[in-house]
Amino acid sequence: MQRVAGLVLSFFLLAGSVALGQTAQTPPKVLVITREFVKPGRGGMAHERVENGYLQAFAHAKWPIHYVGMNSLSGKSRALFFTGYDSFADWEKDAMEIQKDAELSSAIDRTGFADGDLLDSTDATVFTYRDDYSLRPDPGLAHKRYFDITAVHVREGHRKEWDDGMKMVMTAYQRANPNAHWACYEVMYGMPEGTYIFITSRASVAEVDNEISKQKDFSDALGDDGMKKLEQISAAAIETSESQLFAIDPRMSYVGDDVAAADPGFWNPKPISTAAAAKKAKPKAETRH
Repeated sequence: MQRVAGLVLSFFLLAGSVALGQTAQTPPKVLVITREFVKPGRGGMAHERVENGYLQAFAHAKWPIHYVGMNSLSGKSRALFFTGYDSFADWEKDAMEIQKDAELSSAIDRTGFADGDLLDSTDATVFTYRDDYSLRPDPGLAHKRYFDITAVHVREGHRKEWDDGMKMVMTAYQRANPNAHWACYEVMYGMPEGTYIFITSRASVAEVDNEISKQKDFSDALGDDGMKKLEQISAAAIETSESQLFAIDPRMSYVGDDVAAADPGFWNPKPISTAAAAKKAKPKAETRH
């Protein structure tokens, strides 16, 4: 979404469960999101094959930190990779341990060189978990297939209105939809201060239909006066709000054995042959990616 009546429209989309690439029972406190913007015609199996090199390198090293990769279904063509940590110290430890492992570091460097030929650019953003803005987060990942990510940027000097609006939204959702779940993260590094993301994982995009049907329940829970107040708060506090949809890609995800065993048909797909990837990567006229 572009500029919206912020909290009202954004939160109609936040009724799924959340999975962040870890097997812990709570969302990780630190979330590192790496974005890769893929060149036109270089996505699909060609990118999956290269990304699988990272997966194989970590699997060979029996690396204890896992991540989940996904591809955009809306917006600019890109891949996201979520890695969660319990603390910034754990993030630092992971990076230092990778540097110490010469074989793993070498494999990562080789794969990164090949990956670079497919990409326009990359970036990384670091977020911290906001328990006070999250509602019944469910970290289950095994049977999830999609991620909704709503990014909201709060105007400077309007944190109080934002906080008031969030309390209204969460109270209304608790009344309107007892099955609603989401996890909220606030940016720490890599994006403008005052940026929040709300992450919803889905087993199917058909879940969106059900959430749309709950809009009236949400409005009824707030009442006419509450909706009017929330719209006023949104206009004052929110500068931008945008939602995007991503499909989880098992060939670009390095997940724990427990996740893979719960749905092996999805998490253990057949390897992509070099010939198939090359054929897929060959440019075609009138093809959009």
